[in-house]
Amino acid sequence: MMHLNFKKIGETGPAIVILHGVFGFLDNWLTVGKTISDHGYQVYLVDQRNHGRSPHEGSLNYETFASDLKEFLAQQGLTSPVLLGHSMGGKTVMEYAVTYPGTYETLVIADIGPKAYPIHHRKILAGLNTIKLEEIENRQQADDALAAYEPLLPVRQFLLKNLYRKDEGGFGWRFNLPLLTNEMANVGREIVSEMTIDVPTMFMRGDKSDYIQDEDWEGILKLFPNAKLETIENSGHWIQAEQPKAFVKALIDFLT
Repeated sequence: MMHLNFKKIGETGPAIVILHGVFGFLDNWLTVGKTISDHGYQVYLVDQRNHGRSPHEGSLNYETFASDLKEFLAQQGLTSPVLLGHSMGGKTVMEYAVTYPGTYETLVIADIGPKAYPIHHRKILAGLNTIKLEEIENRQQADDALAAYEPLLPVRQFLLKNLYRKDEGGFGWRFNLPLLTNEMANVGREIVSEMTIDVPTMFMRGDKSDYIQDEDWEGILKLFPNAKLETIENSGHWIQAEQPKAFVKALIDFLT
C-alpha cells in the first residue's frame, strides 16, 4: 500500500487535488494552495512517489503515479474531486483520467500536453549528479557546482529547495536522484487512450512556454473534446510561480 505525503488546506468546499511536476514537491504549491483555499475549496497538495517526503521506491512511470493517486483518493474518501497537475503532474492527471474514468469532477492541466516530449533535463541531471552530498558543507557550495550546468538562478533555487540537512548530519535530496537519472525518459512519454474524456477540462499554458503549441490543440481535443485552452500572459512553463494571481483567477473562473 502506498501512503503519499500530503498537506490539506481548508476544511470546507469542493476538493482540489494538486500534483507537482518533476523535481518538485508540495511545498512549491503552498502559497497558491492557500489562495485557492481562500476561494472556498479544500486543497490537497500531494508529493508524488519518489519526490518530496513520499516514499522513494518503485519506478518512475505514469501507470504507477496514477495508481498511487487512486489509492490516495480512496484513503481520503474523495469521490469526485477536481484534479490539477503541472507538467509531470499534468501527465499523471491525464493518465489517471483515461485509466479511472468517472472518479473525478473536472481536470486542469498546467503547461503540458498528452504528446510525447524529448528529455528536457539532461544538463540539470548532470549538474545535480556532480554535487557530492558527502562533501558539501552548505547550500552555496551546491549552487556553485550546479551553476556550471544551469545558468538561471531561479531554476537553481527551485532545484535546491530539495536539498535538506539530514538528522544524522550531511545533506540529502527530497527527490530520488538515481531513479530520475535512469528513468527520466518515462516523464516525457505520450498519454494514449482509445476512449475520450468528456468532463470539463482546462489546459493552461504560458505565452512564453513551448510545451503546448497551437498545432498541438487538435490532438488534445481528440482525447479531451470538452477542453478549453487558457494562455497566461508574461509566463513561461512555471505559470503558478511566475503569474500566481493570473493562474488562480483563470482556475477559479473555470471552476465557477
